[in-house]
Amino acid sequence: MLYFSRLKTTLILAICLLGAVLCVPNLTAAPAAWLPWRTVRLGLDLQGGSYLLMQVDMKAVVKERLNGLLDGVRQALRQSKSGSPIFYRELMADAAHDRVVLRLRDPAQAGAAEAALRPLITINPATQVPDLKLASQSDGTITLTLSEVALNDRASAAVQQSIEIVRRRIDATGVVDPQITRQGASRIVVQLPGIGDPERIKELLGKTAHMTFQLVDDQISPGAAPPPGVELLPMQDDPKQTVAVYDRIAVDGADLTDARAGADSQSGQWVVNFTFNSVGAQRFGDVTRTNVGRRFAIVLDNKVISAPVIREPILGGSGQISGNFTAASASDLALLLRAGALPAPLTVVEQNSIGPELGADSIRAGAIALGAGFLLVVAFMGFFYGLLGWFANVALVVNLVLMLAVMSLLQATLTLPGMAGILLTLGMAVDANILINERIREEQRNGRPPLAALEHGFQRAYRTIFDSNATTFLAHVMLFIFGTGPVRGFAVTITIGIATSLFTAWMLTRLLVSRWYVATRPRLLPV
Repeated sequence: MLYFSRLKTTLILAICLLGAVLCVPNLTAAPAAWLPWRTVRLGLDLQGGSYLLMQVDMKAVVKERLNGLLDGVRQALRQSKSGSPIFYRELMADAAHDRVVLRLRDPAQAGAAEAALRPLITINPATQVPDLKLASQSDGTITLTLSEVALNDRASAAVQQSIEIVRRRIDATGVVDPQITRQGASRIVVQLPGIGDPERIKELLGKTAHMTFQLVDDQISPGAAPPPGVELLPMQDDPKQTVAVYDRIAVDGADLTDARAGADSQSGQWVVNFTFNSVGAQRFGDVTRTNVGRRFAIVLDNKVISAPVIREPILGGSGQISGNFTAASASDLALLLRAGALPAPLTVVEQNSIGPELGADSIRAGAIALGAGFLLVVAFMGFFYGLLGWFANVALVVNLVLMLAVMSLLQATLTLPGMAGILLTLGMAVDANILINERIREEQRNGRPPLAALEHGFQRAYRTIFDSNATTFLAHVMLFIFGTGPVRGFAVTITIGIATSLFTAWMLTRLLVSRWYVATRPRLLPV
C-alpha cells in the first residue's frame, strides 16, 4: 500500500507540475498569440456586465401557425380528391380561439371538404394526440382548432429555437462566454459578462429578422386602399412612405445560406451580399426570369429595405441588398441574416447592469473568505494531527492548484457560487485525510507497529473515502444536468474538487508519507 515505483512517483509529480503550469495563464498575459493560453473566466457577478430577461411572444407563434394553416386549407380545397375545387365564401383565422373557420358556399360539400382537410392533421408520435380538431356544422361551417398539446409543443420548440438563434447572434458579436438559459415556459435569460452597455446587443436580439422577397404592385394609386392580396408596408428609411406589395412571398429568407457586408464596386456604398441554397436559388431565378421590368421588394420584419426593378434574370443564386447602410448597420443586418430569423418576436422584460466595482467587491470578499477558510483548515490539521496533518496541508495546496488547472483547461466560468464551491471543497478535501489519520491513530492505539498502522490506516479508510465521494459526485452531476446558471457553476466546481481531492488525498498524501517513513523509520507515528 505504501510502495511506489519510480514510474508511479514520476507520474504523480508530473501531474502536480502540469497543474502548476496550467495555472500560469491566470497570472500573466500570453507571451505569444499562438500559445493556447486558457484561463478561468469570471462570471457576471464577478466581472460585471448585463442581465436581460426576454419574453417570447407566444401570440405571434400561434398567429404564424394559423397563417400557415390558412395556406394549407386553401391548397387542400384547391386540390380536393373530388377532382374539382371546393369553393368557400369565407376563410378566416380566429386567433382568440386558436382556430381557423371555413364557411362553404355549398353545405352539401362539407363531407368532401372534411376529406380534403383531414390530411392536414398530424399525430404527435409521443402523445398520440392529433394537433388539430376538425368539426363541422350543418350550415357548412368547418373549424380547425389547434389542440392544447400542439400549442404547448410549438411554444416549447419556439423557445428552444429562439435560444439557439440568440446564442448565434451573440456569439457573432464577440461577447466572451455569454450565459443563455431558459426560464419558465416562455422566457430566456441572457447574461453578458463584461458588457456594460448592452443597447446594441439588445437591438440585435429584439429584431425578428424575417426577410422575404415580394413583388410590388405598381398599379395602385397613392392613397388608394389596396385590394385583397396586397398590403401597404412602410419603407425602413422613411416610414411615411409606403410600398404596395403582394401578400404572397415569392422567396423566403429562410433559404439564405450566407450574408456578408461589403462595399459596392461602383457606388462605394455599403451593401449586404447574400447567397441562397439550391432551393432558394431556383425560386429566385424563376421569379426574376418571369418578372423582368417589375419591382421586387426586399422586406425585413414587415419593413421594405429596398424595392429595385428587376433588370435581368438573376440565376446565380446570389444577390445584393442596397440601401442607406453604414458599415455598422450593414454588418448587423448580415449578422442577423446569417443567424436566422426568430420564430417570434422577443421583448425585454427586465434589464440590469452590474458594474465592475460590484464585481471587484465580490472578488475581494470571496478571496477573503477563501483565505480565511484555508488558514483555519491548515491550522486545524496541523494542530490535531501533527506531521501527518501537515502532509495533508501540502496535499490541500496541490488540490487547489489542480482545481484551478482543470477549470483553466475547460475555460470554466467562475461565479460567486463557484467560489463558494471552492471553499466547500477545502473542507471536503481534508475529510479523506481525517479518516485516514484517525484510522492510523486507532491502529497504533491497538498496538500495531508504525508500518502496519500506516498500511491498515490507508487500506481500511479507502472504501469509506471512495463511497462518500462517489455519492457526492453523482449528486452534483445531477445538479449540473438539471440546474441552470450559477447552480451549474457550483456543481462544476464541486465535481472538479472531488476528483482532485481523491487524487491528492489518496495518491499524493500516501507518496509523502511513504517517502517520510522510508527516510526516518520512526518507532512511533506523530499522529
